[in-house]
Amino acid sequence: MSSPYQEALSSTLIDRTIREKIVLVAVALPGETDEQVDQSLDELELLVDTAGADVAGRLIQRRDAPDHTWYIGKGKVDELKELCLAVDADTVVFDNELAPAQQFNLEKVLGRTAIDRTAVILDIFGQNAHTLEGKAQVELALLRYRLPRLRRGKGAKLAQQRGGVGARFGGGETKIEVDRRRIMRRITKLESDLKDLAATRDLQRKSRRRSGLANVAIVGYTNAGKSTLLNRLTDAGVLSEDRLFATLDPTTRRLALPGGEPVLLTDTVGFVRSLPHGLVEAFKGTLEVAALADYLVHVVDASSVDPDGQITAVREVLAEIGGDEVPELIVFNKSDLAPDDAPQLVVDHPGSVAVSAVTGDGIEVFLRTLADRLRALTNVVELLIPYDRGDVIASVHREGEVVSTTEAERGLTVRARLSDASAGRLAEFVVADVT
Repeated sequence: MSSPYQEALSSTLIDRTIREKIVLVAVALPGETDEQVDQSLDELELLVDTAGADVAGRLIQRRDAPDHTWYIGKGKVDELKELCLAVDADTVVFDNELAPAQQFNLEKVLGRTAIDRTAVILDIFGQNAHTLEGKAQVELALLRYRLPRLRRGKGAKLAQQRGGVGARFGGGETKIEVDRRRIMRRITKLESDLKDLAATRDLQRKSRRRSGLANVAIVGYTNAGKSTLLNRLTDAGVLSEDRLFATLDPTTRRLALPGGEPVLLTDTVGFVRSLPHGLVEAFKGTLEVAALADYLVHVVDASSVDPDGQITAVREVLAEIGGDEVPELIVFNKSDLAPDDAPQLVVDHPGSVAVSAVTGDGIEVFLRTLADRLRALTNVVELLIPYDRGDVIASVHREGEVVSTTEAERGLTVRARLSDASAGRLAEFVVADVT
């Protein structure tokens, strides 16, 4: 018997049993340059490839505003239909977000499936979710996307089901009304489950806070090399592949910085331009790892065609989840693939560093820079620790950076950089806040 999650995935709109032929469509609106549209379509082609299909053609139209019926103009619809017939396309994918009515109208005219960028991203997320929470988040986003599009179902039997014998009880519910109610119930159940999972994660986060360790979140554009960097630093063993959204579930590992102070390093889901709002909402529990971190390591692909565009896209999502106030360190990864561009990017973005997570080049500079940035966030605290409290001395060394140690009559005077949580837990030994 299939699970609700498998049922949701069975309704994804790219057939994975074959390599579908896809035609990409983009509408260039005022303010968008031809170069920006081409870059966005290139990324959409990568998304389609990741979803398991092949791009067979492209169509671009420049308009002042989207057409309310088909998004593109009627003439372009006819041209698109001819292109689809010429390349024998199975599906048309729009780079722009389509309204349910526009999708319905396009499918009637084209005689084939018409979807948008959001559907492709949801399809990829559906393939890559593995944990209980990840699957619940993906299913929730899929159902929210499908709900207003139920009438698009091909071959759907929408006959009414009568409530009794004869016509006196009315026409009864249509199949679409039954399906809509089922989806609404499932959405409510998933939202409740995710709240429970969020409460569990909050308890885990509080436990980590009590440890006094700084929390550093790795954020960045999808396929920028975040998981590879985490593996390089901590031997985490996280899946790292050269494809979009290879990992969705956050992974936290302990990392010792050059000064000896430990931090918690968390890998997060990758971002992308025009990340669907519904997906951000569904994954808010996972993405809030970045919003609640002490520091962000913002990984950027130095070999990308548009690194600055990736930085902007990531910051837009961070602003949406409340993480734009967290200090960040920009790390230009894949310097081995862009030996000329990476140094120039560091010059253009003062304070950033360039690394290669694959070769290890620049990793030491990155760790020293991160350590210095984190030290700047902590205060130097002076503690008087009795000689018989070796456990406290060990805690100071474990949770912070010891600046100096002096023997005194009543105990050991220790100056150390400690987080607020650690300083609060050791308050009975604190004699002065030096900075």
